[in-house]
Amino acid sequence: MADDTLRIDRSAKTLRTLALERMREAIMDFHFQPGERLVERPLCDQLGVSRSVVREVLRQLEAEGLVQMVPGHGPAVAKPDLGRTDEIYELRALLEGIAARACATSATKEQIALLDAALEKLLEAWASGAPVEVMRATASFYEVLFEAADKRIAWEIVTGLNVRINQLRSMTIASENRREPAINEMNAIMDAIRARKPEEAEAAARRHVESAWRIARDALRLRSL
Repeated sequence: MADDTLRIDRSAKTLRTLALERMREAIMDFHFQPGERLVERPLCDQLGVSRSVVREVLRQLEAEGLVQMVPGHGPAVAKPDLGRTDEIYELRALLEGIAARACATSATKEQIALLDAALEKLLEAWASGAPVEVMRATASFYEVLFEAADKRIAWEIVTGLNVRINQLRSMTIASENRREPAINEMNAIMDAIRARKPEEAEAAARRHVESAWRIARDALRLRSL
């Protein structure tokens, strides 16, 4: 009997786009584990699309770094590389710290209100217990943060890393006892921004990233054993 977990409904979006979104979410939500082979025929049955669509989706996911071609075995879910993970978190800490500092320095009352609203949605996502919702709400919060900071080039860099960031973020969200510390860290960022304390805002943003960094590093080391 076919697994219908991933099956998609037809809509105004193209089948390729829908299948890509569903596969991306399935990888980030660990429906498919790092290193797991992705066989075309079962994917066609699960998604309810043709083999050509599946091939296009796998090529796109490979370009995004979520899928890798394993010689002699074909496509598989990519295993995050610890060295590259360190670099990603270094960039995150730098860029998010800069954005938080800029917000504390110059964000308008209206922009801070938008940040408060984005944070509220993030807290609701954490309460829902749905990792994909937490990732979406987190990405939305940071989009508002970088916009308020007027750091558009920095946001373009973060956007380019977002797929890989989310793959790692899904690991930290799934970690035990991550919820409360993450909420406290995000509140600390916003408290410093509201109080117009740039140095504290930057430090709080960096602490948040560094905390996630430690969890991701430990999770990757365990997976490599």
